[in-house]
Amino acid sequence: MSPIDALAAAISSILIVLTLTLAFTVIEHWPEIEQPLPPSFGVDLFYAGLGAATAGALIDGVMMILLSLLERGEKHRFLQTLQAAGSDEESMEVIAEELDTVLEPIAGEARRRELYADVLEHLRDSQPQPVGMQREDFVEALGAALVAFLAVLPALAPLWLLRDYPLTALRSANIVSFITLFILGFLWGRYTSANPWKIGVLLVLVGALLVAISIPLGG
Repeated sequence: MSPIDALAAAISSILIVLTLTLAFTVIEHWPEIEQPLPPSFGVDLFYAGLGAATAGALIDGVMMILLSLLERGEKHRFLQTLQAAGSDEESMEVIAEELDTVLEPIAGEARRRELYADVLEHLRDSQPQPVGMQREDFVEALGAALVAFLAVLPALAPLWLLRDYPLTALRSANIVSFITLFILGFLWGRYTSANPWKIGVLLVLVGALLVAISIPLGG
């Protein structure tokens, strides 16, 4: 997995679990938001969060496989279109349509034409690669699922350790989620050369907004 894929899987999983735990609390309170939480709430919330983490991990794994298939399908389509062109000029236009958006900012037209001619020579007789699922897809999917699941374990820990104090457990889990989101956002910013502090704070604000919406409803 690329670092950005791992970070995306972790962030997505944390937001899924955060949303689920808040929604679960609202449902337990509704419609009488002033009523006390049931004694089993802490344990129920932990298992609900664990289930959400597992579901989120599976979703990330499946999406990783589908995106790999999409990427290979796009390459297959490009090669088929290139080889079906009626002339070298048409083939060059196909290549330009595919690569111009990437190369226009860094190479002049003459240099791009030379590069596209080299690409055409290389791909003219190439055989399309299989589009179907491959072993590497499942390895990457497993990696994405593990990252997504492990990322939420720190936030789930308070739900179990403080299960006899449901509201304390929930707020502690929220705080851990915020800290984790900030760290992941900071790493995202550093990897993408964006301002890491701004990305970290942005993700925390997203999490805080979810909590702010849920509290008036009993969350």
